[in-house]
Amino acid sequence: MGQCSGIMDRNRVFITGLGVVSGIGNDKRSVSNSLRTLSHGFSPFPAYPPFEDDVSSLVKLVSTPKGFDVDSLDFEDWTYPDCYKIRREEMRGLAPHGVYVYCAMKQAIEDATLSSEDVSNSETGIYTASGGSPRLVSSNMNRMRELGPMRCSPTGIVSSIAGTLSFNLVACFKILGNSCGYSSACASSGHALGYAYNDIALGNQSRMFVVAGEDVNYESVVPFTGMRALSLESDPTRASCPFDRKRNGFVSAGGGVALVLESESEMKRRGATPYAELLGWGQASDGHNVAISHPEGEGLVRAMGNALRSTGVRAEEVDYINAHATSTLIGDASEGKALKEVFTKVGANPQVSSTKAITGHGLSLASGLEAAIVCLSMREGFTPGSAHIQNVDPEFEALNILGETTDASPSLAMSNSSGFGGANVSVLFKKPCTSSYP
Repeated sequence: MGQCSGIMDRNRVFITGLGVVSGIGNDKRSVSNSLRTLSHGFSPFPAYPPFEDDVSSLVKLVSTPKGFDVDSLDFEDWTYPDCYKIRREEMRGLAPHGVYVYCAMKQAIEDATLSSEDVSNSETGIYTASGGSPRLVSSNMNRMRELGPMRCSPTGIVSSIAGTLSFNLVACFKILGNSCGYSSACASSGHALGYAYNDIALGNQSRMFVVAGEDVNYESVVPFTGMRALSLESDPTRASCPFDRKRNGFVSAGGGVALVLESESEMKRRGATPYAELLGWGQASDGHNVAISHPEGEGLVRAMGNALRSTGVRAEEVDYINAHATSTLIGDASEGKALKEVFTKVGANPQVSSTKAITGHGLSLASGLEAAIVCLSMREGFTPGSAHIQNVDPEFEALNILGETTDASPSLAMSNSSGFGGANVSVLFKKPCTSSYP
């Protein structure tokens, strides 16, 4: 791998722990099994009176974590797996997706074998990604108008607005280092990963948690029908089929993910074994449309180019790309053109897949979940395929689309994300040399 000027001066950054709560599994073993077998996590969208008849014609499927019930407006009614314990005073400040993320955070801490002192010190921070909870915002505003502000919950704001994950997790886990919330739609957790990388690479922090989550309920899903962004299919194998000629929209997903990023020196001090090295990242904007990707993928071309340049990686060295591809006509085509410009045009032929075919599209959650998927594949020796493709769109025939999961892990992988307003993020991961670490 080539090196750019100044790269050797950076601290190296590694992923040492992860936790996942998702439609395809609530732990890394079940997520890995779903990826290996390309088993989707979709279920019928529940009826929400009084609009169930209207909605049922527009939304057929969602991807929601099993074993959780956080649909009630009263947190006292929420349930989650018995293996987790969330104190009442903590629960009352959480959004529905906050419960998913809290449990993912617990998994990641255990997975990385972090002590309470490792979690709570001035060298450990947290960056979060979330769009907030539309359900709780709506409920709180309605209650305020109907009953007056003094009849509203004192935790109504911190449980609902876009920074809710940062507010709550910093308090719950006694985080003393850097903290911030990112809200750039589908690029949110990509930005969180990138800036967490910067903090460690530049020596500002030794460890960072990156967490992301999204609700999956009436208020978080149904507004996308107005954008004509959701698939109208009731057949799960046709509802989310990135790169397919008949793709027609995405399936909304909810859940939570947490990743532990550490400097090489901190990782070695603890004797931790990494999943992957986070080599660096790049970002760029389309400057084109509030909701639609640039038709030629120009912003994503620049983001991928920036990621490659900042890390000294050549396009030919990348052997796998986890594409943003959500199964929309315009978005997938835009990314396809960008991939051809950056890779195919120079003779590179990386394998490409979109795991959203089985996870659905988690918006703020997407980049973080897909980063965890890439790290898991590097640790466990597989490359996830792109499910549900019956006929590859001619737009993508020049790309090396991976239709089935293979039993070989990627050595150097890129993960792409694109959000509203044309925000594009590309992150690069390298499989670590296992003989170098415990």
